[in-house]
Amino acid sequence: MITKVIFSGFGGQGVLMMGTSLAHSAMNQGFHVTYLPAYGAEMRGGTANCTVAVADEEIASPVASEPDYLIVMNSPSLFSFQTKVSARGTIFLNSSIISERPSRRDVAVYAVPCGEIAQDLGNTRVANVIMMGAFIKKSGIVKADTYLKSLETIMGSRKKGVAEINRKAFAAGFDFIKD
Repeated sequence: MITKVIFSGFGGQGVLMMGTSLAHSAMNQGFHVTYLPAYGAEMRGGTANCTVAVADEEIASPVASEPDYLIVMNSPSLFSFQTKVSARGTIFLNSSIISERPSRRDVAVYAVPCGEIAQDLGNTRVANVIMMGAFIKKSGIVKADTYLKSLETIMGSRKKGVAEINRKAFAAGFDFIKD
């Protein structure tokens, strides 16, 4: 089994953290992992993306020419990467920012209103964690509790409220996806 995921959006949306947190949680669950970030020189506001490969055996290449999943946080990312997703793959898009829908009909699409959900939680910075909740529920790549432990390790648990709002954001995204 090998699963490849591309995360993409503007710098500052937490796209690289999404990839890092998936890679970290997959390693904690005993998988082989590669993580390949790419971002423009301007970072915040520029484009950023990363590719994560998760497998139960060694991974030959971190490049995802046909990823199984695409998580996009802005419209330019949707247009740049939608053609790369494998047939019968899945695209998760931040419908708070992206009004367009993929032109492809051979992929599943989940539109998650990350911005609105984040506003309801009182913290617009957790839109990426909301998306991860939806993605983890649908993909099942890692267990939710493993992901949350990894997220706490990455983000730190000493700052008051950080772990709590991240747990709430993850749960909101997780619960948004219906079985």
